[in-house]
Amino acid sequence: MPNNAPTNNKQAEISAALKERILILDGAMGTMIQDHKLEEEDYRGERFKDWHVLIKGNNDLLSLTKPDLITDIHRGFLSAGADIIETNTFNSTTISMEDYDMASLSREINLESAKLARAICDEFTAKTPEKPRYVAGVLGPTSKTCSISPDVNDPGYRNVTFDKLVTAYIESTLALMEGGADLILIETIFDTLNAKAASFGVEEAFEQAGRKLPVMISGTITDASGRTLSGQTTEAFYNSIRHIKPISIGLNCALGPDLLRQYVEELSRVCETFTSVHPNAGLPNEFGEYDLEAGDMATEIIDWGKSGFINIVGGCCGTTPAHIRAFAKGLAGVKPRQLPELEVRMRLSGLEACNLN
Repeated sequence: MPNNAPTNNKQAEISAALKERILILDGAMGTMIQDHKLEEEDYRGERFKDWHVLIKGNNDLLSLTKPDLITDIHRGFLSAGADIIETNTFNSTTISMEDYDMASLSREINLESAKLARAICDEFTAKTPEKPRYVAGVLGPTSKTCSISPDVNDPGYRNVTFDKLVTAYIESTLALMEGGADLILIETIFDTLNAKAASFGVEEAFEQAGRKLPVMISGTITDASGRTLSGQTTEAFYNSIRHIKPISIGLNCALGPDLLRQYVEELSRVCETFTSVHPNAGLPNEFGEYDLEAGDMATEIIDWGKSGFINIVGGCCGTTPAHIRAFAKGLAGVKPRQLPELEVRMRLSGLEACNLN
């Protein structure tokens, strides 16, 4: 669908910054919250003390019930050197909130989460105007998938429709924009069809709002096979979503930096726009915790930067302000990846890329 909404000047501003230096994304929200060992009553607060289902683990709800905690986590990453802060909205679509019977709260959670991130970013930017901080309004993949049946006995079954996903993403995007997001981050994509629904919903939201924001897209290579959960290789995934013309395309989650490196290098080779990456702090141990220390992880990340692979880098599961600080320090002065000039070809995709002359 064509979109003639005017582009927010953040597109030009962020693009200019990306040509000058590697921008630092923040680290993990979820595992930082887990470190606080919150209990059911902490999630409920006074407002939801009588909620009819258990809500422990609904981290996005903490933007309403414990906003100071979320702000403190943002502050930790900003103090460590982050340029871009992600909103606490990974599961805030109506679809994912249905798991807690809280679909009606989706808009409010997105709105308030964006406001929290906006306020703390503005606070830091006011102190050092030469280093503006940006709010990335996060759209997660939802708890459902368009491409894969959740029932092994019925391969044709789907538990969500494309249209339902689009509707959910429109609502979330509009709320994130209202709350002050500078850009939209569609992340942890395991199903490219979900990502297409998200991008369509985002464009529709821009149309309704009468303005556009830069869009980041970040997929997930789920294991050493080098494919997304829905089966695509890195290049096939890129070919599937390049028409959206996001400000950056990247990879995050699932793997640590050692296992992710070859796919980051591959994306850097085929991607015509800026690249982003925010890997896990290694693979989880038997307790579900992440053991890769900041210094060891930074060694890998800094090598990516010096190899010319990345434009935006941060951390996913298990990464802390210490990790982000090590990335920021090690990448200071390292030149960002230069955009390649690729041969004009018809670039198609199924599970594999198909590039035709």
